[in-house]
Formats: sequence, C-alpha cells, structure tokens
Amino acid sequence: MSETENQDRQHPLHGRDRIIVNNLLISSPTDYNLAELARLRIRYNGFPGARDIQGDLDLVLQNWEITETQLFAKTRQIHANQPLYKGKANKGEDEDWS
Repeated sequence: MSETENQDRQHPLHGRDRIIVNNLLISSPTDYNLAELARLRIRYNGFPGARDIQGDLDLVLQNWEITETQLFAKTRQIHANQPLYKGKANKGEDEDWS
C-alpha cells in the first residue's frame, strides 16, 4: 500500500453519496441533478479520500460537457429562481452540505 492510500479516509456519507453518484452517471443534467452534482463537488473538494467518488464526479462533468465553473454558475441561477431541496431544510432543520 502506498503512502497516499494509507492517508486516505472514508467519508462518513460515502455509501449514501455513492448511490447518488451512480444515478448521476446515467442521468441527464436536469436542474436537480446539476444541484446534486454541485453539492457533492463542494463536499468532496479537497477531501483526503473517496477517490472513486471524486473521479466519477469528474466523469459526470465530462459526460454533461460542462466545466465546474459552468456548473456552479448554473446552480447559483437555479437556486436563485426556485427552491430545489424541500422537506427537512424547509422545516427548520439544517441542510446537509458536509
């Protein structure tokens, strides 16, 4: 095992996020999917591990033919126009962006 592999960590939401990423890999870039991709890009940015998820998030960007800068611009516009996440966050509970 290399030194890098020894330092990699398992993200506590890896299992749940893996399902979302798998769905994004086979989906089209709807407003909701763009928001999910942006949310996960933020969550895993600089995280020391979850290389499979980080690589697949890059692949989704490639598949959808957009850059991260374009993704964040689109999602800022989407969130400004309409709430995408309903339920817990709208009931006074915190959104899970960690």
